[in-house]
Amino acid sequence: MCVRGLGKRFGRTVALDRVDLEVRSGEVVGFLGPNGAGKTTLLRVLTGALRPTTGAVAVLGRDPFREVPAARRGLGYLPGDLRLPSHLTARRILELFAALRGDGGSSDRDRLVERLEVAAGRPRGGLSKGNRQKVGVVQALMSRPSVVLLDEPSSGLDPLAQEVLEDEVRNAAARGAAVLLSSHVLREVEQVADRVVLLRRGEVVASARLDELRQAAPHDVDVLADGLDVAALRALPGVDGLVEQGERVRFAVTSGALATAVRVIADARVEDLRIAPADLEQLFLHYYQGDQR
Repeated sequence: MCVRGLGKRFGRTVALDRVDLEVRSGEVVGFLGPNGAGKTTLLRVLTGALRPTTGAVAVLGRDPFREVPAARRGLGYLPGDLRLPSHLTARRILELFAALRGDGGSSDRDRLVERLEVAAGRPRGGLSKGNRQKVGVVQALMSRPSVVLLDEPSSGLDPLAQEVLEDEVRNAAARGAAVLLSSHVLREVEQVADRVVLLRRGEVVASARLDELRQAAPHDVDVLADGLDVAALRALPGVDGLVEQGERVRFAVTSGALATAVRVIADARVEDLRIAPADLEQLFLHYYQGDQR
């Protein structure tokens, strides 16, 4: 699955701007961004539901807009606004999805229904939001697709179902699927993603493995010390948000400046020192500071 120079406009509104993205076989890429960043638009372009304004898109080696049947064969997609017939049972809906794809899908379908505890015999209209979401997860994964697109897949799921979802996403990647997962649940992305792409106002602002992003993101430092040279700390490139509370000082520092900051701290009489590496939520806020979240 590959996107090069992708742009999408709706009138004067730029939804996507020169987006480059590649998801390889066996890889899970977490797709993060605030509301309105363009995540859902990109997923819809990948399914062929939207035509790009500029750039090139390939899914399974095909243009998803011009070669719809070929591009969608082997594609599993869970939209963020999944709509299903309310009068049909969950089981019948899944059977129809399997028939439309031209495969039985029964083995994984039944296994996923059992694992997620889907109320398969009940009409979709009588299901809770969480159970409707489970049906969507099953239909996206049950045919062992080569490309998996998931838009907010854990929405409405209870913690146990979320764990099953994460496990099944890892299973899909282990079978060789290319998985693109768009989510606001940062823990979910941190649990399953090999790489993270951060989208901001239609542009990719970062694309790297989690460990690489952490190297570029700030650490939180909390130090209680007598004789600490606060001015020297404040003057260090990479130190930000320094706050003094008596002899306790808190600040954020980039990985590149951390060793220098520690040497400054070591010259004082330290009573307590805590250094916390950035988690995915801190990374997210670091890149989106100033945006509505």
